[in-house]
Amino acid sequence: MERIYIGMGSNLADPADQLRSAVQALAQLPDSRFVGVSAFYQSDSLLPGQPRYTNAVAAIDSTLAPLDLLDALQAIELDQGRERHERWGPRTLDLDILLFGDRLIDDARLKVPHYHMHARPFVLYPLAELAPASLQLADGRTLSQLLADCPFIGLERIAP
Repeated sequence: MERIYIGMGSNLADPADQLRSAVQALAQLPDSRFVGVSAFYQSDSLLPGQPRYTNAVAAIDSTLAPLDLLDALQAIELDQGRERHERWGPRTLDLDILLFGDRLIDDARLKVPHYHMHARPFVLYPLAELAPASLQLADGRTLSQLLADCPFIGLERIAP
C-alpha cells in the first residue's frame, strides 16, 4: 500500500458538509484504508467574486493505481454535484491527488506532486497536520521547505 494525500475543497452547497461527505466516501474506496483528515480551513477564493472556500487534506493508504484512484475521486465529485464549467470556478467538491507515495507522475490527466500545492497555504497547512515536516516529495522538496516559503496568511482554521 502507498500513502496518498488528497486535497479537498468546496465553496458551494454547505462546503463543510461537502467535505464531511467526501471523507465518508473516501473511507469506502476499494483496496484502500482511510488514515485521517486534517482540520478544515476557510480562505478567500483565488478568483474574485467567488464564495470563500473550505479546504482540508485527507490521507489514505491504497493499492489502487493512480489513474484508477483519479477516476474514483472524480466519481465522488460527480456524486456530490460537481459540474465543470470553468477552470477554478465555484464547485461543490474538488478532490486533488497531492502526493501518491514517493511517485513522480507526469500524465496528461494527472500531475503528482500536485503542480500548485507549493504556493497554496490552504493545501500545505492541512497537509502538515497529517504528514511529518520531514516528508520529502518525489521532486526532492520537503514539506518543511514548502511551509517556510508559504506563510499562513488568509487562512482560518475551523473544526471539521
